[in-house]
This record gives sequence, structure tokens and C-alpha cells, in this order.
Amino acid sequence: MGRSLRILVAAVAVVAAVAALSYFCAMRLCCGHMTGDDLTWLKREFQLSNQEMQRIRVLHEGYLPKCREFCAKIAAKQDAVEKALAAGEVPEQQMIELATLRTQCQAQMLRHFKAVASEMPHDQGSRYLAEMQRLTLGFHQNIESSMRENPASGHAHGDH
Repeated sequence: MGRSLRILVAAVAVVAAVAALSYFCAMRLCCGHMTGDDLTWLKREFQLSNQEMQRIRVLHEGYLPKCREFCAKIAAKQDAVEKALAAGEVPEQQMIELATLRTQCQAQMLRHFKAVASEMPHDQGSRYLAEMQRLTLGFHQNIESSMRENPASGHAHGDH
């Protein structure tokens, strides 16, 4: 197997691993914590009034169908990518579509978090929004940083 092919296979394996991990993290962030009374932590953590919580619940309930829709689209596209990889293909277009769905989902999540933060007292809303942004975007930033700082291949991505 030539060096270029080994690099391509390794890159596809890394992309598949990152995609799978991203999918599971997105599912946990997006839909896993959005049922019933999962908002009680929010009231307690940010010391919200009943009125603030009521407004946030309305936002939350309006957001859930959108979240579920993105989760389903991401899961379906992830399955298609995994099947193509298992068949020995490099499904670049499907990977682009998967990345686009994830980006759209993250943007939608951030809009929702901003709307929720606007229903809180300013300081609490700022703290909430900062944490939600960290959780939503931080996973990918951590992976990218670790690849720059400690690349598995023995060379940094900027050294090409």
C-alpha cells in the first residue's frame, strides 16, 4: 500500500471516529437532556423565578421538535456515511452533507441558547450562554487543538 493511500485511509478512519463521537455528543447535548422536567437544573443553577422559568419552558418546548428533526437527519446521514465507509468508499459528498447538518444544528442550538439567555437576568444569562457555547463548540475545538499540539501521525497539520 502506497504512502498516499495509507494517509488517506488513516484520514478516513480519523474522520469516521470524529464523526461518530460528534454524533453521540450532539445527541446527548441536543435531545438527551431535553425531556420532561430536565429544566429543574436550570432554575436551580441560575436562580430563576417561576415567571422566568415559564417563559424558558415555552422556548424549550418550541425548540424540541426542531432538535428532534436535526437529530434524525444527522443520524440518517451518519448511517449513510458509515455504510459507504464499510463498503470501502470515501463518501466525500455525504461527509460534507453530514458536516453541514451538524453546523446547521449547532447554529440552531446557539440561537436557542441565546433566546433562553435573554429570558434570564443579564449576569445569569451571560453565564448560561457562555457555558452553552463552550459545550456546543468546545468539543470540536478540543479535538482540533489536540491534533495541532500532539498529532498522531508525528507531524503537525501545518507542516505539509
